[in-house]
Amino acid sequence: MFEYDLSEYYGKNMVLAGVDEVGRGPLAGPVVACSVIMPNNEFIEGIRDSKKLSEKKRNLFAAEIKEKAIAIGIGVVNEKAIDKINIKQATLLAMKIAVENMKDKEGNLVKPDMIFIDAEKIDSEIKQVSIIKGDDKCYPIACASIVAKVCRDSMFKELEEQYPGYDLINNKGYGTKKHREALLELGPTPIHRMSFLKKILGNKR
Repeated sequence: MFEYDLSEYYGKNMVLAGVDEVGRGPLAGPVVACSVIMPNNEFIEGIRDSKKLSEKKRNLFAAEIKEKAIAIGIGVVNEKAIDKINIKQATLLAMKIAVENMKDKEGNLVKPDMIFIDAEKIDSEIKQVSIIKGDDKCYPIACASIVAKVCRDSMFKELEEQYPGYDLINNKGYGTKKHREALLELGPTPIHRMSFLKKILGNKR
């Protein structure tokens, strides 16, 4: 199903990590990255790009990925840092943090031989391969995309309680009509990315 062939690396028994992020486009909340090492030549049936899965399936797959993964790392960069260094740099930083924080079930740090990243290149001494639309083409990147998405979405249950009125539980910080209308009526919260709101708020900032 995945067109990017990893059999060459599996044959060398290399430790491979897939890396992906979620949350570049939202008006609020952090960007979240995941780095995950899955067992070589073992595949969870039905895994695909997180954007092509229902929320229910994503949650089920995320639990299975966490159970079967050799190591997982999460990187979170908040809205204040996004405003300060821009979303591109924040995304790369989240990915770097995720790679450097990969731990096995015993809590030991794990360093892969190679990382496969969705359309980016990070500051790392580890060999890396950047794959355009990697979450759709490369199995470990797809696994990372699912865990990152579920991790970020789960944050918005708490944020909805802290900042009611913006429909964060449903829009996950993305600029839906209801979210934009709430911004004009209620103004931004501490979790909003001010650098993303200039066109919406105009002189109301």
